[in-house]
Amino acid sequence: MDTTQATPITLDERAILQPWRQSDSVWMLGLYGTAIGAGVLFLPINAGMGGLLPLLIMAVIAFPMTFYAHRALCRLVLSGNPDCKNITDVVEQHFGPRAGSIITLLYFLAIYPILLVYGVALTNTVDSFITYQLHQTAPPRAVLALILILGLLGIIRLGKDLIVRVMSILVFPFAATLIFLALFLIPYWSTDIFQQPVPREVTGNSGWLNTLWLVIPVLVFSFNHSPIISAFAMSKREEYGHNAEKKCSRILLFSNILMVLTVMFFVFSCVLSLSPANLADAKAQNITILSFLANHFSSPLIGFIAPPIAFVAITKSFLGHYLGAREGFAGLLAQSLRKRGRTINATALNRLTGIFMLVSTWLVATLNPSILGIIEILGGPIVAILLFLLPIYAINNVPAMARYRGAASNVFVWVIGWMALAAIIYKMLG
Repeated sequence: MDTTQATPITLDERAILQPWRQSDSVWMLGLYGTAIGAGVLFLPINAGMGGLLPLLIMAVIAFPMTFYAHRALCRLVLSGNPDCKNITDVVEQHFGPRAGSIITLLYFLAIYPILLVYGVALTNTVDSFITYQLHQTAPPRAVLALILILGLLGIIRLGKDLIVRVMSILVFPFAATLIFLALFLIPYWSTDIFQQPVPREVTGNSGWLNTLWLVIPVLVFSFNHSPIISAFAMSKREEYGHNAEKKCSRILLFSNILMVLTVMFFVFSCVLSLSPANLADAKAQNITILSFLANHFSSPLIGFIAPPIAFVAITKSFLGHYLGAREGFAGLLAQSLRKRGRTINATALNRLTGIFMLVSTWLVATLNPSILGIIEILGGPIVAILLFLLPIYAINNVPAMARYRGAASNVFVWVIGWMALAAIIYKMLG
């Protein structure tokens, strides 16, 4: 008689053998919801001004750039010991307290400007809708911005789990409407982009190659959902234990495929229905492509659908990025107090964080700086460092990540990161 006993299946193995859970779907859509916001709604503006060829190249590199970079960051977060609660703890474990402090600062500076972008974009979207579609006089900008930001912070007070769930629910109507608008624009498509050279005043002296290089930071920003990666990885580690990396990679794969397909279809449809001069005008107006489409076409349907969808998109991303900004600010404050031998309880820390976010976001939304300028100069460089360069550096230097070395995807992510950083520095110096 065969007395061989079957090896017992551990709890973690049972979890990974389950093909899909409802929580996996919620996080997949939450990741999608974090990425699809102001960046995507500004992507057609910068991408289309360079003509067709840069747009085609972007369509090819968008998915591998997004998936491999976020997977590497997720692996970095999961490489820490069980006591690590966020990316700051993981970096401190691998590189020491000083590096942890630097990364905490960079993490905050990478996400915080994006939060400011959403505050400006949301105020501009609602102001444009009231003025052009409702034909009413909008409230004073300071009052409108304060009302909108207070409303968002009210949602945030309900907790992280509810934020992720709200974002995952809002994804369905948003994605459907984005595809609907892309289909609706098909009758407006023209062949101008195939036949007419793009004006030099739009692309600069270096032509389309210059445009492609300089649009990479906006492309990086448009598909960026790094602010929620730390919370995502930690949540899945609690659920799946040592098998969290496999599950996280699978969730990221499906989420990134969904976002790239819907976004690039929308971008192409927008670019084919507008001229480079129209796109330059949209950039000058400092509004999303949806708001510009609503004002540009005489269709009442676009006029009333586009601004609310922009509102939903920006709201989703604001909620997702607030989680990362709050984590970064709280980490900075806690570290600063710890160096002075002081501590702060969680309630006071959350209150101080909320007040800082409210006041600063409201002030910037009232001042209305250039959104694309914030993306390119403030958010872009640090996002490139944290999302593309730091994870690959860790893979090559941290023993706990040694099994990920030697992959071609690492080289690809490293090159894209340096290209994005170089483009931003070039723009700042130019």
